[in-house]
Amino acid sequence: MSEATRNDAASHNSASRSPGMNELGITQEGLQTALSIKHCYQNREPVCLPDETDRILLPELLLNRNIDLSSMEDPLPLAMLSTRDPETPMSIAAITRLGPLGRQSKLISGVVQVVGETSRHPLVRECVSLITESAFDPDAIAKIHHHANEFIVRSRQQYTTALRQNLKGLMDGAITPRNFVHDFFELTEAGNLRNDIRKRLVLSLLLSENVRPSVKFLVLENFHRMPKPVRLAILSAVLNAEPSHHIDLIKEEIRWIVAQERLVPEMG
Repeated sequence: MSEATRNDAASHNSASRSPGMNELGITQEGLQTALSIKHCYQNREPVCLPDETDRILLPELLLNRNIDLSSMEDPLPLAMLSTRDPETPMSIAAITRLGPLGRQSKLISGVVQVVGETSRHPLVRECVSLITESAFDPDAIAKIHHHANEFIVRSRQQYTTALRQNLKGLMDGAITPRNFVHDFFELTEAGNLRNDIRKRLVLSLLLSENVRPSVKFLVLENFHRMPKPVRLAILSAVLNAEPSHHIDLIKEEIRWIVAQERLVPEMG
């Protein structure tokens, strides 16, 4: 390699390296993001994009390499998602994004191998085996990316079907209100549903005349499990809804929530 070529390569590597990134490919921002993700898991909170607390991280965002995920591009946050996320789709998407970084340094390739040894998801461990056995071959990683896309689409469909069956069980009396609400939040969180979909689903429950007030109060008991922007949008919509006996009861509960959490929903 000529001296000029070496200089060009060094210049390219320097330009492509994130601010604060050391020679091993690790950043201080990435470390902080990984710790933030760990905190979310410990507190059963949704993982959001860095500096965008109103935008939940979705597996599709991880799979889209054209989207800059800021400090979440660092190997440490991706490793945290790959090993600790409770749902397989998010972990699969994270290891798919982490895999190509293993070519950058021995440290990152070691991080990928540790993910394969510690992830709670068998599919993630299988992906890591394919990546490492191929010596991080781009073709192998591309195949994993393709299958990850298909897997996430299937998972979305399964979660949607489960939510419909959950609601049917409630309306048929086959499932108790408490079990329904528990499963409802578990499924919406596991499915990594977009904020607008979560808002629409919860509003359909709170504003429905066919859903018993006991179910609605249980939903409000779990309100803290949703991102603040979603809570504010739901509170505003309910407080501005047309009055009725059911709605008036819910409005009273919501006013108490607003006072306790010091939320400021928009009023029409």
